[in-house]
Amino acid sequence: MGEYGISAGQLVAVVWDKSSPVEALKDLVNKLQGLTGTEGHVSVENISQLLQSAHKDSSFDIILSGIVPGSTAVHSAEVLAEMARILRPGGCLFLKEPVETDVVNNSTVKTASKLCSALTLSGLVEVKELQREPLRPEEVQSVQEHLSYNSDSLLSVHITGKKPNFEVGSSSQLKLSVTKKPSSEKPALDPAAAKLWTLSANDMEDEGMDLIDSDELLDAEDLKKPDPASLRAASCGEGKKRKACKNCTCGLAEELEKEKSEAKKSSQPKSACGNCYLGDAFRCASCPYLGMPAFKPGEKVLLSNSNLHDA
Repeated sequence: MGEYGISAGQLVAVVWDKSSPVEALKDLVNKLQGLTGTEGHVSVENISQLLQSAHKDSSFDIILSGIVPGSTAVHSAEVLAEMARILRPGGCLFLKEPVETDVVNNSTVKTASKLCSALTLSGLVEVKELQREPLRPEEVQSVQEHLSYNSDSLLSVHITGKKPNFEVGSSSQLKLSVTKKPSSEKPALDPAAAKLWTLSANDMEDEGMDLIDSDELLDAEDLKKPDPASLRAASCGEGKKRKACKNCTCGLAEELEKEKSEAKKSSQPKSACGNCYLGDAFRCASCPYLGMPAFKPGEKVLLSNSNLHDA
């Protein structure tokens, strides 16, 4: 019992399961009671009833689970979290559990590394493996009987973990070194510098003031009107198909629109005899204006697609 660090006056919990031999459990409890003395206390709890036992937070200094000789208890994540809850800050958990040495897809028996990870996730720190030993024949039989699991690569592992030295949900005020912010007052202005950058209406009439005329900054080249072609971008209108840019400002869009309107005018049919505007009496048999009223020379006449097709 010395490896568990139990001393007089401590509160110890022994967790057992259905695989634990009754006589071995009684013998373990008697030994623990001799170590804790009259000032301490040893509680015995079944692992399947631990979640319903409603122990208060931080109730025990040490918890021993699966330590009963011949026990093959398996600890779920919920059971480990409950053990961490009822442990006092700084208290220790000692457990023994059969583990697999080979990586297998099985949820009943974990590997030693997964068991250590489960203890860490439950909130314990300083989790470490203490000992590995082969299963005794009665423990192998207990695994087959109570866990319905059969494997030749099982070992019994002893693992311990410690609860941090603070209670779950506790808080503490942080002492932060707050430096005083520098004063937000603006620095005093130098009178000489303020006078240097100040210009009044009287200074405009002062002959001693050296003022620059903005027109004198322009030369003859700046006053010339730029050529519209020089304002075009390098890629404007290039390629097989000329196309103006979006929001064109170089005049290409207007130029293309003008070309489009001229091409539309040239596509209108021209009179071969020159009498089309006089009316049907003066028109040829193939005149596209047949059936339309007379019009003035030069007047714009729109022909429908049916008229052009008939012609």
